[in-house]
Amino acid sequence: MVRASSHVVVGAPEHARTRTVGRAPALRSPRHRLSIESSTCQRSAPVVDPRAMTNSQDLSFSRWLEPITERVLQGGSVTREEALKMLSAAGADSFTLFAGANRIRETFQGTDVHLCSIVNAKSGRCSEDCGFCSQSVHFESAIPEYPLVGADEVVAHAEAAKARGSQALGIVAAWKGLRKGRQLDEVLDRIRKVAAVEGIHADASLGLIDDPEIPPLLKDAGLVTYNHNLETSRRFFGNVCETHSYDERIRTLQLLKAEGLHTCSGGIFGMGEEPEDRVDLALELKELDVDVIPLNFLNPMEGTPMEGRPLLAPMDCLRTIAMFRFVHPTKEIMVAGGREVNLRDLQPLMFVAGASATMAGHYLTSSGRSTTDDWQMIRDLEMDYRPPGADRPPGEAELLNRAAGNSASEAAPATSISKGVRFPVLDAADL
Repeated sequence: MVRASSHVVVGAPEHARTRTVGRAPALRSPRHRLSIESSTCQRSAPVVDPRAMTNSQDLSFSRWLEPITERVLQGGSVTREEALKMLSAAGADSFTLFAGANRIRETFQGTDVHLCSIVNAKSGRCSEDCGFCSQSVHFESAIPEYPLVGADEVVAHAEAAKARGSQALGIVAAWKGLRKGRQLDEVLDRIRKVAAVEGIHADASLGLIDDPEIPPLLKDAGLVTYNHNLETSRRFFGNVCETHSYDERIRTLQLLKAEGLHTCSGGIFGMGEEPEDRVDLALELKELDVDVIPLNFLNPMEGTPMEGRPLLAPMDCLRTIAMFRFVHPTKEIMVAGGREVNLRDLQPLMFVAGASATMAGHYLTSSGRSTTDDWQMIRDLEMDYRPPGADRPPGEAELLNRAAGNSASEAAPATSISKGVRFPVLDAADL
């Protein structure tokens, strides 16, 4: 007898996920139903291959993506048009995309999750007008303002980052860029102090550099990685910042790379850019051969020109991550600012979509996620966590020991910093 049955449509809106499949009109008549039920030839219902239930669009996308994935795994690259099509994936196609990105991540990056942390070492009164940034002097945002913090305070942050499980601490300063003189001397001192902390790398994000004599000084002080984001595509950059040029940012990265420093550069998504801008940014970064690519998703800050912008849809964020993994198969892709408010409950999928790292702790002017929650997320995904200075991921006992406030957590003094005023050093209870 033909009966109605329910099928769940994966990826459909909640109100449309269950659909009822009943008899065709001709099969509903008593006459036809009688002929079926009284037939002496009873045949079993045919076995349906689940793959046959996939709609033609999904199947077409899967067949299209498979050779691209294999090409990337063999050392090839994707075209601009292919990257754009990835961003337009919908429904089950998105999960096909994530599966491909995950294969690429596991092949080139393994299953280790890397963590890094930052300290807002100099806050506010920045001369630049980047529209997303609450630290610009051009906007009226209620944030703390203070000069470059002392060496002891930066070291306290480095110890806290280490206890949090981060491989590096990034020293971040809100100013246009580095110049020789007292400013540079103070920065070099802070870098040396962080580099002296065992088990953690000294990184920095200190703005534009146009003097080729500065990168060697940073390297000699112990700097490992310098961050300077391009933020968006060349085409869209004028909508984000007008006080300096895109080429100045590229020049900064080129000077650093020429000195042999690791370069970290990515962007912010959700500022009003088009899909083409995201792809063009990915391709620009590939041309620059940066080492680490931080992907941020706009968390609109009060008082900035982008205050009223809507958050991105979580799946949109994940497709962007996956596209970047296809374009940058061997690089560290780190999901950073805005992941909590944009990805929401889909945060764990950022690793499935191709990310290999994330930022632990707080951001420059906004709060981050609990480190214990991040550790739990990594464990739940059955991925590996690599603590600072370790040759292999820690076992469950070590993670629980840290979460309980023992071991390295004791080395993170929280009393030297006033919470709620500056970037906080976490207590053991916060980890």
